[in-house]
Parts: sequence; C-alpha cells; structure tokens
Amino acid sequence: MCTGGCARCLGTTLIPLAVLCTLANILLFFPGGKVVENNVHITDEVWYFGGILGSGVLMIFPALVFLGLKNNDCCGCCGNESCGKRFAMFSSIIFAAVGLLGAGYCFILSAVALNKGPKCNTGTEWTYPFHDGNYLSDHTLWDMCRSPENIVPWNLTLFSLLLVMSGIQAVLCSIQVVNGLFGTLCGDCKCCGCCGGDGTV
Repeated sequence: MCTGGCARCLGTTLIPLAVLCTLANILLFFPGGKVVENNVHITDEVWYFGGILGSGVLMIFPALVFLGLKNNDCCGCCGNESCGKRFAMFSSIIFAAVGLLGAGYCFILSAVALNKGPKCNTGTEWTYPFHDGNYLSDHTLWDMCRSPENIVPWNLTLFSLLLVMSGIQAVLCSIQVVNGLFGTLCGDCKCCGCCGGDGTV
C-alpha cells in the first residue's frame, strides 16, 4: 500500500475513535448515568479531560491531516523535490507526534483513574475508598460505595474503554510516524512521473 493510502486508512480509523473517547469522557460527568448534585463529587481524573482533549481534540487534527494525504497534489511544487508529497508526509510525522502525545495523556489518566477508583459516598463522606486498585480483583469491596448507584462498574467500564481506545490511537499514530518517514525518504508510489518527471516526488 502506498504511504498516502496507508495514512488515509489510519485517519479513517482515528476519527471514530476520537468521537468515542469524547463521548466516554462526557458520560463520566454523569456517575452511574445520573446528574450529580455537586460537581466536587465527580472523580478528579474526569476533570482533566483525557478523552475530550487528549484522545478527542488533539486526535482530530492528525486524523484530518492523514485523510488529506491521499489527495495531496504531488505536483504542488513542480520541479522542486523538497516540496510536494515528501513535505506533506514529513508534516504528517509532526501531527502524528501530537496525536501520540494526546493518546498518551489519555492513556496515563485512564490508568491512574482505574488504579485509584471512583470517588463515591461511603455513607459517612465522599471519598476514594479504594487503594492501589484493590477493588479490581475483589468485587466485594464495591459495596463500600453507597452512592451514586453503580458508580464502580460505570467508571470501570468507561475508563477501561478510554484506556484501550487511547492505546489503539497511540499505536496508529506510531505507525504513521514510520509510514511518514518512508514517505518522506522514498516518496509515494502514485507520484511517479508527475509533472513530466520519471521518479517519485
């Protein structure tokens, strides 16, 4: 597959992942699927917007750049080998790095949130009743959270989804870094002979 076609495939995959990460982060603002009376009762990591900013907004830009590479004009700088497709592929490496940082941010936040557990009402106060992820292997501890209802499986499911999806995004952006490097050094296979030239651009 040509480097431009590969980039477009990656971009097509990143967009739905970015949308899903954004939705997952938004749902975390409604513990147990309900509106909380006080915002301080929401788990702290939710307010860092890992899914909205990291795997959402910061991922949209690289995705759009990757999608545009397929239709990039190889002859945009006719006669100048430093421009055209090679420059476009080089710029995609920079955007892939931005996406990698965003995905890493969301991944780390999600991992911390899963290890820390949700903030909930234990019957006496709103606190974090779990320590070092002990609730992940011992479901009997979930009863320590009196409210919001089903807060533990709610946070566990959504943060796990964010963890997995941001991990996939990081892998895809890493692939584009390698793909972009090949495109920068070797050009794109569909640029052969453009502008009357015989080789790649």
